[in-house]
Amino acid sequence: MYCYSKSSSLVHSNKFTRLLFAPVEESIDLRRTETTGHDPTLLMLPFPLDDFWPQWDSPRPQAIALLGSYARGDAGPFSDVDLLFLMAADAPPPTRTSFLVADRLVTVNAVRPDQIDGWFTEPEQAVNGVAALRDGIALQDPHGLFAPIQRRAHAFRWTAEMQAKADRFASRELVGLIEEAHKGLEGLRRNDIGRLLNARFGLSWLLARVVRVQRGILGNSDNSFYDDVCASLGQESRWSRLLATAFGIATADSPSPSLHEEVVAGLQLYCETARLLAATLQADDRPLIDATVRRIETELLATTTIHKGME
Repeated sequence: MYCYSKSSSLVHSNKFTRLLFAPVEESIDLRRTETTGHDPTLLMLPFPLDDFWPQWDSPRPQAIALLGSYARGDAGPFSDVDLLFLMAADAPPPTRTSFLVADRLVTVNAVRPDQIDGWFTEPEQAVNGVAALRDGIALQDPHGLFAPIQRRAHAFRWTAEMQAKADRFASRELVGLIEEAHKGLEGLRRNDIGRLLNARFGLSWLLARVVRVQRGILGNSDNSFYDDVCASLGQESRWSRLLATAFGIATADSPSPSLHEEVVAGLQLYCETARLLAATLQADDRPLIDATVRRIETELLATTTIHKGME
């Protein structure tokens, strides 16, 4: 079973100079911070940073950056506050990473220097991290640690080396998702809700992730990944239409699909994804993936034939 794992320029005013170079222990209330390119009423922390520290029982970070919707300026009343903590090299992992401050969910990504390189060298990390770093805003960075990371994000390019890694990643993931395909087929045969629910997750979310990584689609939010991936494939492509059904998305032309229909669409999506990536599949992986595609198509054809015979 697989588990799914989720830049603005600063105004060079006295306020931002004070913000960037304030010591970590000093709290800056961003509610009065002015910026360019964003609505200043949206680009803010919804609480003074001092209100956060009583709940943080790990070593203080060396730098803090604001990421996500609050950094982009499109936060809503239910948006969480995403904070990036740059920790010392010898800092232990934090005991907690989720907090409730002033009725807002605060999520902290605390990283050591040795964990940063993967954001730019591993495609499955780059698709989630690069755009977020570009949008990030340093809250406290007295040693100038975040600035070079953000410059690296702005300079990032999807190279041939990255594409080769992405192709290997996608190929391996398709092999890993064979188990989900088998669960889907067995769930359909038994009408087993548990198997069908497991299969639906892998054959929707994880297949979308496979394509997103293989195509190097950089997103600044998990909330936009669906639109980003479908736009890359074409909103009216067979792949995008199957993904919509696998996710249970109703359209003007069709009602909400049943769980069985979602899983069938997910199985077909597996086959469509394998065909889409056929030229990039690794030699060791191809026999397993091809055999799975044949089995899915054979079993779904037999199921359709049985259902037609019962009508």
